[in-house]
Amino acid sequence: MDHDTLYGKIYNAIYSDGSFEKITLGHILNQGGAAGKIYENQNNPETVAKIYHEKNKSSTNRQKLEAMLHNIPILPKGEMNGKEYIQLAWPTAILEDEEGFCVGYLMPKIDTSQAVSFDHLIQKAIREKLKLPEKYSYRVLAAYNLSVIVGAMHKCGHYIIDLKPSNLFVYKSTFSVVLFDCDGFSILGEYGRYPAEYVSEEYIYPEGKNKSCNEMDEEQDKFALAVTIFKLLNNGIHPFSGTPKKPNEDMISVQERIFNYHYAYGFWPDEYQYPHPYSIHEYFDKKTLEMFDRAFVKGKKRPSAKEWQDHLAYLLKNMKQCKKNSNHAYFTSKGCGMCIAEEKFSEKMKKARENINNANLVRGIDISSINVEKNKIEKEIQNQKILNLRKIYLIFTIVYFIFFALFYYIFNQIKEYVTVIGKGFQFILIILTMLLLNKTIMHCMKKSCYNDIYGIKAMMLIFAFCCMTMTFLLINDFPEKFWNLKL
Repeated sequence: MDHDTLYGKIYNAIYSDGSFEKITLGHILNQGGAAGKIYENQNNPETVAKIYHEKNKSSTNRQKLEAMLHNIPILPKGEMNGKEYIQLAWPTAILEDEEGFCVGYLMPKIDTSQAVSFDHLIQKAIREKLKLPEKYSYRVLAAYNLSVIVGAMHKCGHYIIDLKPSNLFVYKSTFSVVLFDCDGFSILGEYGRYPAEYVSEEYIYPEGKNKSCNEMDEEQDKFALAVTIFKLLNNGIHPFSGTPKKPNEDMISVQERIFNYHYAYGFWPDEYQYPHPYSIHEYFDKKTLEMFDRAFVKGKKRPSAKEWQDHLAYLLKNMKQCKKNSNHAYFTSKGCGMCIAEEKFSEKMKKARENINNANLVRGIDISSINVEKNKIEKEIQNQKILNLRKIYLIFTIVYFIFFALFYYIFNQIKEYVTVIGKGFQFILIILTMLLLNKTIMHCMKKSCYNDIYGIKAMMLIFAFCCMTMTFLLINDFPEKFWNLKL
């Protein structure tokens, strides 16, 4: 059946207390998500109906919806100027067709014109375009309200799983949070759990690398919540983004950085990347930094939604308004990080404009120095240098293999001096030699611009280790001692 032709269709609405009523669908309001479409309820304008695309999941959908009807999260009532702001698109009744199939559910109608995506709240350019308030404290308030609603879900044993800014909405007037498509969450029922169906990259917790949605639990929500709060407090910067320390290496995705715990904003530097140049994390409250460390550093216990709620309430109460810019706020004696970040950005833009206005410069290079013939000669010189380095490295490689091939014969001549220092010390010398070789070979190959650095290095190190190990065994008479063992 084409769902666009459902106007005037009558369904039975079954409530949690067993009562029921007939409702009539009105016009379609939006196409909804992958599961179904949203229609008006002609009998009650304060509710809407979500009608599923597929009827063949009737039994599973019914069980999950019944679990939701009997386990509803309790939230503080959101009101302003006598108007109530609905925060959860939670089912209020199951909808059945004439044959008794579950086709969807009723839920409160949310005025989407009064709400915006968290993505819009996080990005400054979009805030300006939509004329959203620029006050930093409002973003902290949104983070607080998000932790409240996530905490309420967890108190009931439910998990959002696909928790990310684009799936979250916030009211423009109250900054309270709105959750849609709640039937897609991981729901705890009386007889078991009904898993979520989706999770998004850049928000998957490290331990979830090889897990499906139905295996994910509260840790996924705690991680995604911390990521979202970090982005709200740090001007949209993802906690696992940054500037790679080795720009010549292949870039890895944000999700891969998450799986490898490449968090660059903690108390200890990250081996892969530096923090984003406009990050203001250094100006966060010390407790905030500690909580982010717990959320993103391997082996630590992640803060719960309730912990975030309590801490963000503390920040709202104790943050100080910046004297230079009333939209800014700060937390410590270090001052306003937002002012510092804006000054950095302004300085960079100033230099960029100067380079553009200076006709003699292209990307900071004097045009007079740009000469095709000169560049060709310089390139030839550079290529010759690389060629000479490769010749030197080839000679080094030949000598290297000859030396280790003769390693036993060399050390057998001084066997009595080597064995006197003991087997343990000999083995330590082998390990130290391997470490020195590793650094030396890598340095030489990088200078000579070899492509397969790691493959050649591995081959050379394995050869050296085998030769040294064989020498170690032979000069210490291990084969003879082994065969002479008495059983």
